[in-house]
Amino acid sequence: MENLALKDSKGEKKSLSKKSQIRVDMTPMVDLGFLLITFFMFTTNFTKPNVMDLSYPPKPPIINENVVDFRNQITLIMGKENRVFYYQAEAKDLNKDVLRETTFKGSEIAKLISEAKKKAPKPEIFTVIIKPAEDSNYKNFVDMLDNMTITKSELYGIGEIKPLEKEVYEEKVQ
Repeated sequence: MENLALKDSKGEKKSLSKKSQIRVDMTPMVDLGFLLITFFMFTTNFTKPNVMDLSYPPKPPIINENVVDFRNQITLIMGKENRVFYYQAEAKDLNKDVLRETTFKGSEIAKLISEAKKKAPKPEIFTVIIKPAEDSNYKNFVDMLDNMTITKSELYGIGEIKPLEKEVYEEKVQ
């Protein structure tokens, strides 16, 4: 630092020292800011996970296997490209003509289930069987479960497609 001499009004010498400016380096502060931003990004949930409650339906009354009437059930096969097939017949009678197609548009499936339930000899034990194909998608499965709630179908099951059903389904899809 340099000393400067000045004279005041009385003629006395006064020394002034030149002060240098204080400079704060902000580089470490920028690093700290980015570290904090990174920390909060990794520890924060940006979206809440969507959860769907899936509860099992109540246990159905015990039914004699020999007395089950195919009119008290409907089988829905969920296929590729949002296609849905259904039949209401015994498995041994299943063929390309018995397996019919419907869509997820509007409330088609809900109407279909409601009508089949009304025509059932015993609507209190009417059962919906849902069978997703290997090429179906998860969204359609959730939509199908929503239809069970809409139609108040308490008796429903989710199963695998049997070989005969798969064969007829593949004929229908092509």
